[in-house]
Amino acid sequence: MFYTIGFTLLIAFAIYAFVITRNKKVEIFPPKWHTLLVSNVRFYKKLSVAEQQRFQKRIMLFLSEVHIESVGFNLEDIDKVLIASSAVIPVFNFSEWHYKHLSTVLVYPEHFNEDLSFAKKDKDRNIAGMVGNGQFKNQMLLSRKALHNGFKNKSRIHNTGIHEFIHLIDKQDGVIDGIPERLLKEPYVIPWLKTIHKKMEDINDNKSDIRNYGGTNEAEFLAVASEYFFEKPEIMKKKHPDLYQMLKSCFNAKD
Repeated sequence: MFYTIGFTLLIAFAIYAFVITRNKKVEIFPPKWHTLLVSNVRFYKKLSVAEQQRFQKRIMLFLSEVHIESVGFNLEDIDKVLIASSAVIPVFNFSEWHYKHLSTVLVYPEHFNEDLSFAKKDKDRNIAGMVGNGQFKNQMLLSRKALHNGFKNKSRIHNTGIHEFIHLIDKQDGVIDGIPERLLKEPYVIPWLKTIHKKMEDINDNKSDIRNYGGTNEAEFLAVASEYFFEKPEIMKKKHPDLYQMLKSCFNAKD
């Protein structure tokens, strides 16, 4: 029953989002959001003034193309800022990028289960985010708690927002498989696979500081390694220079 209700809500949100974003105007960046970005998004804080302004424009473009809807709470500016930042960070060094497989981001207050239930009494609430497929096509679901935790200063590298948008980038070629063909040139595919398989072995043998979830499969490795790359690039460059260089090339990034 919960699954049916959740699915019905998703369909309703998808239709609503399509209608209101079809020709939505790109709004002017609210000046007060600059403070939110500086206080919460390290990637943005390290940019030059000119690059910060470019980041702001990319945020507003994303918000004009993708609808964000909260479930069970009132959406705040910080929620929009963190979601849009999660989308912009991985593709910031590309002059133009559109998430063609995304129309709506649904934000739940807490982690949720497969039935999209998030109350404390509900069991198996261990999903922090997911990219929809099949009947959930063009939807992304995020836990607000996980989203915010991902941008807090911490020793453990885990950014749910960036993680899920990496999956969407991976999906641009039609399949989430850990090989982002839109970003990775063909001659580099085999070296990339060799590198990630070696790194996955290290993870599963407890010989790596890359988060354990990265050892699940190639797609999750890409997402987890990308979290590391964008959150702690200096550390990755030192501990995983080969992986760092590959991701740097993949995301067209600068030192």
